[in-house]
Amino acid sequence: MNKQAKQIAKKSKSSFYYAFNLLPAKQRAAMTTVYAFCRKTDDIVDENDFSDEVKYENIRKWRIELERGLKGNSSLPLLNNLSKIINQFNIPIEPFFDLINGMEMDIQQSRYTTIDDLMEYCYRVAATVGLMSIEIFGYKNISTKEYAINLGYALQLTNILRDIKKDAKVGRIYLPLDDLKKFNYSEHELFSNEYNENFVALMSYEANRAKEYFEKANRALDINDKPSMFAARAMQHIYFNLLKRLESKNFDVFSENINVGKTEKAVIAVGVWAKYSLVY
Repeated sequence: MNKQAKQIAKKSKSSFYYAFNLLPAKQRAAMTTVYAFCRKTDDIVDENDFSDEVKYENIRKWRIELERGLKGNSSLPLLNNLSKIINQFNIPIEPFFDLINGMEMDIQQSRYTTIDDLMEYCYRVAATVGLMSIEIFGYKNISTKEYAINLGYALQLTNILRDIKKDAKVGRIYLPLDDLKKFNYSEHELFSNEYNENFVALMSYEANRAKEYFEKANRALDINDKPSMFAARAMQHIYFNLLKRLESKNFDVFSENINVGKTEKAVIAVGVWAKYSLVY
């Protein structure tokens, strides 16, 4: 396993880390490398000390290095190792470039007018990760790709609801502007962290949309693929718990950071792993 990839994954302690830490060694090593790639790609955009011009140049260089890495001659060991993982598990390369395109969207725009605009972004930054991952997990039914895509949508929409305040601090609004208008909640109110009935109604509407994608994911996953998808199912349970917690707090994301704790994430991951290991 690439040492840098392992350090990135271990340092993050994200839901992703807890979900794939119980995978068999070969798959765990592969997922660690894929996660490191995703994390590094995201970090290029999230570096607040750099101007948009510098970020855009850095993401351009990152794409070039990925192209070199696919040929095994990148100057970055992480990308050369990623190429080996892609070949080993026969992962399509399109999702990796789509992810980079999604990060470019983050640099180029800070608003999304319609839900269709937002879902294009969600596909690029989240569904792509699912499409990478299922090739490592292994699956029998083509519908598992729909599972990965819809789960990616659900996870990203939940992330957006959780991070409303954090994103507003850097001038970003991911909720569709059409929806803000629909619930008579303004950008000014969002940037001012105004918590009122209109905001709660807006957030409830968006939460229900996320629930629909969780349900679409459930319907797409064939019972025969559930055992191999236990890491994805762990992510699904962690984020669905987060969504329920946001609802139980009446979406008051301005007053507190609503999240699922590290211990709870670990317990959920182990529970899902045990269920599919023992039952199937």
